[in-house]
Amino acid sequence: MTSVTYLSGFGNHFSSEAVPGALPLDQNSPQRTAHGLYAEQLSGSAFTAPRMQNLATWLYRIRPSVMHGKFVALPELTERTFFEPKHHDPNQLRWNPVAPSAHRQDFIESIRTVCGNGAPNQAGIHVHLYACDSSMSAKSRYMMNADGDFLIVPQSGSLEIKTELGLLEVAPGEIALIPRGMKFQVNPQVDPKTASNAPCVCTGYIGENFGAPFKLPDLGPIGANGLANRRHFLAPTAAYEDLEGKFELIGKFGGALWRADMTHSPLDVVAWHGNYVPFKYDLKLFNTMNTVSFDHPDPSIFTVLTSPSDTPGTANVDFVIFPPRWMVAEHTFRPPYFHRNCMSEYMGLIHGVYDAKTAGGFVPGGGSLHNTYSAHGPDADSHAKATETELKPQKLDNTLAFMFESRTPYLVTDFALQPGFLQSDYQNCWQSFQKYFRAPN
Repeated sequence: MTSVTYLSGFGNHFSSEAVPGALPLDQNSPQRTAHGLYAEQLSGSAFTAPRMQNLATWLYRIRPSVMHGKFVALPELTERTFFEPKHHDPNQLRWNPVAPSAHRQDFIESIRTVCGNGAPNQAGIHVHLYACDSSMSAKSRYMMNADGDFLIVPQSGSLEIKTELGLLEVAPGEIALIPRGMKFQVNPQVDPKTASNAPCVCTGYIGENFGAPFKLPDLGPIGANGLANRRHFLAPTAAYEDLEGKFELIGKFGGALWRADMTHSPLDVVAWHGNYVPFKYDLKLFNTMNTVSFDHPDPSIFTVLTSPSDTPGTANVDFVIFPPRWMVAEHTFRPPYFHRNCMSEYMGLIHGVYDAKTAGGFVPGGGSLHNTYSAHGPDADSHAKATETELKPQKLDNTLAFMFESRTPYLVTDFALQPGFLQSDYQNCWQSFQKYFRAPN
């Protein structure tokens, strides 16, 4: 892996080659490419998008991408993975971690859709969970998502993500983004604690972004530094597979999965240059901004990446984290305040305890949903502790939660309403608040 940095939409341009001389120096598509490679462009935006938002990468590959069989629909695989979000629900919702499967599953087979809004290739986001313990490589299987970007948030177990541009190794506490249209393969990494060298069970979250590509938020009065730094986003070094045999390409188009046979690995890119690339980011490198005087800042101050909408300042999706940080605000209720929001919030927990839910229920691998104007806030236990504690400087540690915040209400799937997965008693965490108000005489 290289330390190449990347940020979509800011004009950064990068290159990498696995074989010296494979990358043309002065033309994108010369009459004859070096080493007998084929030149191919992968576009992430319209050709006529403004220069600073124009996304494209030139690939120099062993065989052109058009060399695959006819795509055939896979309705059974679609129906057990990418569920249709179809239920409006104004209630505060919270889920347990997904139950483990009785059968081994690769990354694609393990995906389960919890909620979502919008539509593929338009706008919105779908939120999925994955729990895989089998590699896609064992089935010579690859994937390409034409509907949206995959923002992968591991919760347990490390992943090896092979892409057309190279390899990304991603562990819990890191994130990876696979741009739409790019072919890839996800494999659980071997668990060193097991004598059999068997792949570990890897679990986590996926935000499938149908809207504008993610980019860093503007910093405004914060200035030039703070939050996520563009130099910490890592793109892969060129690496290729020159393999022949029987291979399977799974394509996602219009919310459904399709299958095409191939006689070679699609990850045969020897060199590339451009600004449309996969990347990883270590969330520990996020430079958290927080109050040093009073009041709890709005959660937007913790935004890592944003997918803008056509309304300035109102995101299609914001990816927000709640990392370890110092709490020093004086005369202030320090946990997240009671709130009703015009935005909709899906939250997940990677590890530790979230400071607004100390009574339990919101656990690593689980999730919660507070849709548009759904009231939410600290549970009774958190509120009692925060109002009585002595306000000394406090390091909030051993915690990492995140949020997919969207301007559009989330619909939930049939899968999300299953008893045992959906917590039926979530509202109980707020029912023990006491009335302390006494009208003056």
